[in-house]
Amino acid sequence: MDIHESAENYLETILILSHRGDKVRSIDIVNELEFSKPSVSIAMKNLRTKGYIVMGDDGSITLTEKGQKIADTMYERHVAISDWLIFLGVDKKTALHDACKMEHVISEKSFLAIQKHIEEWKQAESG
Repeated sequence: MDIHESAENYLETILILSHRGDKVRSIDIVNELEFSKPSVSIAMKNLRTKGYIVMGDDGSITLTEKGQKIADTMYERHVAISDWLIFLGVDKKTALHDACKMEHVISEKSFLAIQKHIEEWKQAESG
C-alpha cells in the first residue's frame, strides 16, 4: 500500500463512523478527529481524487472498494495490536494510543507473527 499514514487514519475513521450508523459527513470526521474543517476538506478532496472515497450529492462519504480495503486493514491491525498490548499488561488508554501509531508502520510479516501469537494464546487459554 503506497498511502500516507494520515490518509490511512482518515479511511479508518470513515469506516468506524460508518459502523455507528448514519451517513458519514465531513463534519463527523472533524468532530471525531478534532481537526479543522479546512484540513478535513482538503483530505477528503485528496482521497476522492485518488479513488479512495466517493461523495454523494448530500455530502455523504462512502469508501470505495480500494478505500475499504485499506480501512479494513488498518482497523484489523488497530484492534489486534491494542488487544495484544493490553494482554501484555499495558493500560487500555496507552495501548489504544500506541496501536494507533504502530498499525501504520508494522510490516505484514510482523503483524502476522503477532496474530499467530494471539491465536496460540487464545487456544492455550481455552483448552
